Amino acid sequence: MSQIAQLSEAEIEERFHITSALPIAFLLVGYARTKDQFTVSFGGGEEMMLTTLLDAQPAGDRLIFDCSGSADVNRHLLQSSRIVFSGRPAGIHVQFSTGRASEIEFEGSKAFAVALPKYVVRLQRRDTFRIETPRGKPLQFFGRRSDGRLLNLPAHDISVAGIGMTAPALPEGLGAGERLESCHFALPDDEHELFFSATVCHVTPQVGRSGQQQWRIGLHFESMPTVEENRIQRYIAKVERERHELLAK
Repeated sequence: MSQIAQLSEAEIEERFHITSALPIAFLLVGYARTKDQFTVSFGGGEEMMLTTLLDAQPAGDRLIFDCSGSADVNRHLLQSSRIVFSGRPAGIHVQFSTGRASEIEFEGSKAFAVALPKYVVRLQRRDTFRIETPRGKPLQFFGRRSDGRLLNLPAHDISVAGIGMTAPALPEGLGAGERLESCHFALPDDEHELFFSATVCHVTPQVGRSGQQQWRIGLHFESMPTVEENRIQRYIAKVERERHELLAK
């Protein structure tokens, strides 16, 4: 039984539904770019096929995916009023449903098109939507370690639950479970800094694009006021909107 199947509908909706149009569009554009495969079930769950997402067009409110090699399967899918997609891009369970499909021509070949889903279930270890921060002007994190030393690193990604940072060298003695006090960072174009405490969730070695060793450090926010979480959410939405506009050009 899948992890989703073990949860109630209320738990799924609260923890894993992505319902905002911009994050949904951004996700599907990414899956189409990497040609991630999805299982498509239809006909009341009696039939299924493997497909690849070909394109997501937020402006036209449609998702384009590949046809089956079977004419019978394609005909049955076109007759179905509900189509369910499920896959594991990057090892993360993703599921969403759409209405009836239509047959179109895409880049010289037959394909199917459906309306973009109203929500996407994205089941991952992190329960919140996380984005990579812009590399040109990364957020700068500051925190006071338990021994009094200052930790100052650029952010790699952020969600309302935590922040990930990249370090060229591992700060001495830093490990999972360490609590950091007097943490703060500033969001771009925001007048006031965010202040909170945090706990180190993981310290992971990685090899950067240049081939050099670096470290990814994940922090979980502690005592983050709701009003500050809202500021982070607005920042995430702004970054998503700007990236979507770039993709649309």
